[in-house]
Amino acid sequence: MMLIIANVRERWSGFLGAFLAVLVGVALITTTLVIHDSSRPATQPRYAGAAALVLPGQALDRDGSPEDRIPWSPAEAAPIRAALEAVPEVAAVVVDRSFYAQAFRGDRPVTDEGAAEAGHGWDSARTAPYRLVSGRAPSGDREVVVDRALGAAAGSGLTVNITRGRTEFTVVGTVDGPGYYFSEAFAARQQPGVGVFALIADKGASGAAIVSGAQRALGGKGTVLSGDARSALQPQYIDHKRDLGVQLIGAMAVLGLFTTVFVVASMLALSTGMRRREIGLLRTVGAAPGQIRRMILGEAAVVGLLGSVVGCLAGVAAAPLLRDILKGLDVTPPGMEVTVAAWPLLTASAVGVGVSVTGAWAAGRKAAKVAPIEALLDSRPANNGMGRGRWIAALSVLGLGAVLALVTATTGADSRITMALFATMTLIVAAALLAPALVGPAGRLLTAPFRKRGSAAAVLIRGELNANSRRAASLAAPVIAAVGFAVLLSGVVETMRVAYPAGEALKVAGQTIVTPDGTPGNTDEVVAANPVGKAALPTRAFVGEQRTVLDVLGTRDARWSRPGEAVLGRRTASGLGLKQGQSVPVRFADGASVRLKVGRVLPDDPARGDFVVARDLVRAHDPAALTDDIFVPAGSRASAAVPGTARHDALRYALDDYNTDARLTDGLAAMLIVIAVGYSVIAVANSMAMAAHGRRRDYAVMKSAGGTVRQLLAVAAGETALLVVVGAGLGVLVTLPPLAGMASGLSQATSSAVSLHLNGAAITTAITGTLAAAVLAGVMVTGKTLRKSAQPSRR
Repeated sequence: MMLIIANVRERWSGFLGAFLAVLVGVALITTTLVIHDSSRPATQPRYAGAAALVLPGQALDRDGSPEDRIPWSPAEAAPIRAALEAVPEVAAVVVDRSFYAQAFRGDRPVTDEGAAEAGHGWDSARTAPYRLVSGRAPSGDREVVVDRALGAAAGSGLTVNITRGRTEFTVVGTVDGPGYYFSEAFAARQQPGVGVFALIADKGASGAAIVSGAQRALGGKGTVLSGDARSALQPQYIDHKRDLGVQLIGAMAVLGLFTTVFVVASMLALSTGMRRREIGLLRTVGAAPGQIRRMILGEAAVVGLLGSVVGCLAGVAAAPLLRDILKGLDVTPPGMEVTVAAWPLLTASAVGVGVSVTGAWAAGRKAAKVAPIEALLDSRPANNGMGRGRWIAALSVLGLGAVLALVTATTGADSRITMALFATMTLIVAAALLAPALVGPAGRLLTAPFRKRGSAAAVLIRGELNANSRRAASLAAPVIAAVGFAVLLSGVVETMRVAYPAGEALKVAGQTIVTPDGTPGNTDEVVAANPVGKAALPTRAFVGEQRTVLDVLGTRDARWSRPGEAVLGRRTASGLGLKQGQSVPVRFADGASVRLKVGRVLPDDPARGDFVVARDLVRAHDPAALTDDIFVPAGSRASAAVPGTARHDALRYALDDYNTDARLTDGLAAMLIVIAVGYSVIAVANSMAMAAHGRRRDYAVMKSAGGTVRQLLAVAAGETALLVVVGAGLGVLVTLPPLAGMASGLSQATSSAVSLHLNGAAITTAITGTLAAAVLAGVMVTGKTLRKSAQPSRR
């Protein structure tokens, strides 16, 4: 152990690159884990005054995963409420309802992300609790209590948009919290089903006793949530933001982990290869191969531990910055604050040490094979070319990458980008393994024009690449990763930017689309203004005896809208075990069950829907449902006269629909490119500096043979630039198959011709950045080495 620590201390410059790689990787992983931990669901402020929440049982989706709660009907809820009210120390049982409500000022809706669930019955104000600041509680159907921040005084009139459309209400009071509070009778008509009972405790009551009593009162008919478990109830828009944020930081963590393993492995291989003479000396004095291997792994563990400790500190410091970036992309829950727990730090440290040891494994095996005679030879890595094992591994990984690229063309839309990312990672590894066989031919090709002119530098560069192809491959590896990820991520964004709007425009060609503008959906007022065209009314329903939850669409299309019948897609019918002519019970949002006959089973069609019923049926059982975009066919008049709506042609609709997520997609791609390229630039600079330092004897020989400092610096810069060009070329090549596969898949999905598109600016920036960093590092270390060699020795 002392030998390992001494080696790390004395040869710190050789381990500096691996240390920095681990530091950056662990910092990135720490930051993402801290942010992920900080973004966990928190109890919403409006439930802060509830001792416990009582929810109905949970349904499963078609994949068997727990999803929506099955609302109680009013008849089912009444005895449950009575039983809960009898629980000792419960002061009140509140039926908490949430439905669409949004104020209008003039012809514009008041901006509110949570408008889809902003309406409540007056009793729900007690769950916060929100205090009545002015006025009184609502009692009539046209009375409302609002947040005082809205600026509407008690006694004034207010236009509130609800499911049926804009409605005039009288503000009878204000509270010190968000939301629109209506009379209980009005709220019950908006949302008849009961999904939440909130238990208000007596003063000084025991929360544990209330929970225990509530569970006994339920008798297994629901779930009781208290304390932090109340965070299970989240507004949909917050869940959506959290899901987007989790996907983004997950992609960052995966990319950071892969890049760390890749970079650390290549840098440790380079560092170990440059120590062959030292290792040969240890073999000469009796060190066994196992001892050499353990020494290499031990050094990697020490470097990994040191890098992990510093990386954790850097990651914690960088967490607020990442949080602010995610806030700028609008993918964080409101009010999220960074909190640091122990598990992200321990996990990131374990990853850092594990990655270092894993990355050193191949280098340790190689070092264990060094013969004692190597002590008499140059310390540079031997040019063994491509051994049999490396050829087998390289071709196997290349084959796997090709398969993944093909799968990218056939996989679903949700998995296509992920599959392209994994295919690129695999092909980057394959390119790095094959690099020793490719660097020599590429070097001969690129130096041929200069060699014909009699350039000595070209001859030296060419000879060095041929003599030390593995060292050259290790230097090119980070460039392959940097350019590869830059090409892939920017190419994905550019290809999607062209493909999706074109495909969507083709699907709705000739139609006029009426969309919400500042509201979460279209109201019945908007539907009435556009009596012709598709106006799907979505709801969540529970189908079959097993009550499988799925999306049900209410339609006014005469082909599918038949009373008492449902039209199913083949996949849905097969999953539910239903055939044409069978009947199936369907439980709706109000808790009522209706038996429907399967009128037709048709090929799957996303435009039609997987489970389609009459629109009036959905409206009867889900009074709060909002209508999707309205598609008005050519020849019919589309109206956007109702405030809170907009009218688009097919192309404009497709572009606006894509641009809704384009900002997030662009931001995600930019962050990942910065991470990949920035990380690899650090690795390239360190690798080139290590290589230049390791060749100080070569430079001394060339200088003694008459080479000037300028000539030697030119050789160093030329060799470095050549390796960057080779690495960049391989980086571009490995991304083309996955991108082509993605473009092919998009062509099939959008029914339009989609070609591969690349972002020239992103590629140029990645290549220029790595080139500048590599040349600068190589030239600076070479110049420093030459200056030291020029100084007279002191005795």
